[in-house]
Amino acid sequence: MAKYSTGGAGSSASDSCELCGAENVDLRTASVAGATLSVCGDCQAQHDETADRSSDDRDRKRNAAQNAARMQDAQKPDSTHWEDGADYDDDQLPYLLNDYGDVLVEARQDAGLQTAELAETIDANESDVLAVEQGRATQANVGGSLIADLEAELDVELVDES
Repeated sequence: MAKYSTGGAGSSASDSCELCGAENVDLRTASVAGATLSVCGDCQAQHDETADRSSDDRDRKRNAAQNAARMQDAQKPDSTHWEDGADYDDDQLPYLLNDYGDVLVEARQDAGLQTAELAETIDANESDVLAVEQGRATQANVGGSLIADLEAELDVELVDES
């Protein structure tokens, strides 16, 4: 039987999936594009508009995150192609406390400084300081020297020593 058939005259749709045509399978009722169809379990899982998809969504999101991580790993530069004399590991970001952004905001406010004032005091970009305050130091490619400058200026611990 053709896909998306509704089992018209002359067909034996009673024992086959109305979407994929699989025969002699356990059929279930599914709502697909507004039509109620008898479908196999595989088609119901893929197409039923009324099915609970919370676990499917979690699986899909987990798979997407894993694929993104694989792609990012594949795009990492090969150190053999770096310029001679360049050392890109000089300013590595250390492991930070889980709540390093909140700790920094509180310390800055206790010192009576705005984000722009703090950035100017330590001769840093305001956007970098803001990234640290928002807990986005890794995504913003903030270096360890900025963290050290912030710690020294505000007398606060941001690095996780454990």
